[in-house]
Amino acid sequence: MLKIERQKYILEKIDKEQKVLTLDLALLLNTSEDTIRRDLNELHAKKKLNKVYGGAVLITDAPVDVFDIVITSEEQKIKIVSKALSLLHDGQVIIMSGGSTNLVFARLIPAELKATIYTYSLRIAMQLSQHPNIDLIFIGGKMQKNAMVTIGMDVIQVLSRLKADICFIGACSVNLELGLTEVDYEVTLVKKAMIGASKQVVSMFSSNKLDTKMPHVVCDLNHLSTIVTELDPEDYRLSEYKKTGINIL
Repeated sequence: MLKIERQKYILEKIDKEQKVLTLDLALLLNTSEDTIRRDLNELHAKKKLNKVYGGAVLITDAPVDVFDIVITSEEQKIKIVSKALSLLHDGQVIIMSGGSTNLVFARLIPAELKATIYTYSLRIAMQLSQHPNIDLIFIGGKMQKNAMVTIGMDVIQVLSRLKADICFIGACSVNLELGLTEVDYEVTLVKKAMIGASKQVVSMFSSNKLDTKMPHVVCDLNHLSTIVTELDPEDYRLSEYKKTGINIL
């Protein structure tokens, strides 16, 4: 296959799936991983995609104001997080990861809820700062500017000392064999610490992330208490996940 054909295929695949993996592309296109890496580097230089460790992700346009956040598929995410509101109770200690689904969740937390929420997402912290009854603790550290979350040992050390009732964790990809996987290694480490600090672990994500994978494993499925999608819990796409014993909303 010619380079122009490979790159056209790569761009079409990433436009459809939002992400691609170097190894998968090499197998699909019957070529070497080095060849795919060169293609990804070239497309990254042309600003056609974002090259990341192990593959590439779709470029999304950043809003002009970092707090004026464009949320894609917002109606779907509202449907997802509305199910999870029933898991909130007064007096809880809660940890929230970053991500647009969790941001929508933060917006919909009832005004009367009295709880303590820790987050390392600046956007979610800004949203929760407007809540009248939430004790908000923002976990500081090195800022990952594209996602507006803090990462590194400072964050991990704070999380390691917490004893939270529940955490709400975003999912980049979900897979029966690998569990939750993530594209960014440093975010993976923070999410691992977040899970280790929590009695219950809830992951909210859209169904297009089911049966996908990224390079870095966050946790096995047996570490999750509940998963929440926009699907009916009886949907066939969730049947194998239900067999693992996870609560599905």
